[in-house]
Amino acid sequence: MQLVQVAAVALNQTPLDWAGNVKNIKTAISTARDQGASLISLPELCITGYGCEDAFFSPDVQQRALHALQELLPLTEGIVVSVGLPLFYGGALYNCACLISNQRILGFVAKNHLAGDGIHYEPRWFKAWNSPHVSQVEIDGQSYPLGNMVFDCGGIRIGFEICEDAWAARRPGRDLSQAAVDLILNPSASHFAFGKQDIRRRLVLESSRAYGVSYIYSNLLGNEAGRIIYDGATLIASNGTLLAEGPRLSFKAVVLTTAVIDIDLTRMNRARLMSFQPDQLGDTENRVVMPFQFPKIEPQPKLKTTAAWEASQNVKSEEFARAVALGLFDYLRKSRSQGFVVSLSGGADSSAVATLVWLLVKLGVAELGLHSFLSKLSHIPDLAQAVDLPARLLTCVYQATRNSSDTTEQAAAKLAEAIGADYLKLDVDAIVLNYVELVSDSLGRELNWNTDDIALQNIQARVRAPGVWMIANLRNALLLATSNRSEAAVGYTTMDGDTCGGLSPISGIDKAFLRQWLLWMEKSGPVETGNLPILKLVNQQVPTAELRPEASHQTDETDLMPYELLDWIERAAIRDKQGPVDLYRLARAQFPDYQPAQLSAWVIRFFQLWSRNQWKRERYAPSFHLDDENLDPKTWCRFPILSGSYQRELEELRVFIDEESLN
Repeated sequence: MQLVQVAAVALNQTPLDWAGNVKNIKTAISTARDQGASLISLPELCITGYGCEDAFFSPDVQQRALHALQELLPLTEGIVVSVGLPLFYGGALYNCACLISNQRILGFVAKNHLAGDGIHYEPRWFKAWNSPHVSQVEIDGQSYPLGNMVFDCGGIRIGFEICEDAWAARRPGRDLSQAAVDLILNPSASHFAFGKQDIRRRLVLESSRAYGVSYIYSNLLGNEAGRIIYDGATLIASNGTLLAEGPRLSFKAVVLTTAVIDIDLTRMNRARLMSFQPDQLGDTENRVVMPFQFPKIEPQPKLKTTAAWEASQNVKSEEFARAVALGLFDYLRKSRSQGFVVSLSGGADSSAVATLVWLLVKLGVAELGLHSFLSKLSHIPDLAQAVDLPARLLTCVYQATRNSSDTTEQAAAKLAEAIGADYLKLDVDAIVLNYVELVSDSLGRELNWNTDDIALQNIQARVRAPGVWMIANLRNALLLATSNRSEAAVGYTTMDGDTCGGLSPISGIDKAFLRQWLLWMEKSGPVETGNLPILKLVNQQVPTAELRPEASHQTDETDLMPYELLDWIERAAIRDKQGPVDLYRLARAQFPDYQPAQLSAWVIRFFQLWSRNQWKRERYAPSFHLDDENLDPKTWCRFPILSGSYQRELEELRVFIDEESLN
């Protein structure tokens, strides 16, 4: 029985942070060694960071990555370590995993399949490795193998699939299985998305079963570069059995997941597979052999533990709370901002943003402890001496006009008090009136709600921007925008009003889910923080912008359509690319209680508003990617700013409705 203890590592890296990234890698190697691991798999491009963008092309970046690699070599005596970095060879750049051991570079494996869809743009910088041959790359006068290789370390065979390689139809795993590898390492930069962990788990389990191997999956962690959140998922499986699964969405910089693998058992199970057809040609140029002695270890109990929240019936709410809280925490410390400012209206969106900042503090302190939490924010002056941590990190500003209600003001004030935020109130009504009078005098007529509705609404939202920006400047804080994805889809937002801010943390989530999440936070919440009963004051309201006079009884859904329907239409039209006629037919089946005339009017309204408001979506502050329904044009959903606006398609829908009404 040959046993090997392996470690899959999650790292919270930052693009081009050479000192910080190397420090995390060294900590991971040292900790894994102390825990008895002799094989350590680190994430994809962990030396440079995954999100370097066009900086990958810089020769200086490439050289610094190699220097960092050399700096790690002395730490590898008696262990085997996989690290990720870009490598320039033959006039092109490759995304590589490098295996190092006993203070030596053993070789580089280049990624075969590049991620080029959705939020990923790897083909912009890297070339895919598609050669069956092994090349030689020269570094500081030494020659090292580069290609699709199997590493034989003391008789144990190791192969690689780098992130996207495992998701492709013609993946390297098949050839590695035929080469009788014992271990497949998958260093990944796999972004967070709702429900994705179940897919990863199935991938790793089935890969280990189908290929007759042990499979080690490592990943990045946290908000690495601004928009993408990595959940740090790590998995270790053998022959279809999950041996270990690491914690996700941790506030730590380094998270290790270890397991003991029985190499002989893996080989026996592979030999049983009828589908296993070994490479019978013997050793080839694709083998790198290195003498290595894995230490003899004793069997250990299998401790496959996952956090209780992972099995919750409200796992999406849990994921949203933890992912966005972690994303905000990393953005705060990496941008070196000294806190957050939220224009708190007392409605659902701004209340959700304020609650997420509160969760940042609660979840971070619960996991790290107060001392470690404060040390990660050491750039904020006097934070350690703050009597009330939330008040030091979050300022909420309620900005009233004559159209604001006592209901929203009370909700804002009570929520700020409950979460311990610093609360300020500004009455901006006089400023609104001054602008209205100024423009009225200039135009030579009095503005009124019958003819100037949109302009009179927007000026109220825009007047709120300068004051809250000023407070953010005075406090060296980051202003958080509060617009959601449903509003972004139809442009139901005021540019330079509720969209103003340096970061837009909820613009990737729909309003219907946001309202459900606030109810969950009111009644349950994460186990580490508990619930926020005061959110009842927010949840019992009917969503409204409060920009028209009270007598108009303005609500969001009266202005637009029911949010449940709006979000469904958005998914069908934008995610699933359904045209207006087909979408209407689907909607009629999905929402039979609506009259055809009303339903078709809402469908037409959506397509018109979507088309004319792309310019707004282009101007949103950076947002977090949370799922494949994202509308961010910089990372996910492209649409022309100027277009035909579906005019012909909508006319065909009108004809279809007319013909339908005659039948």
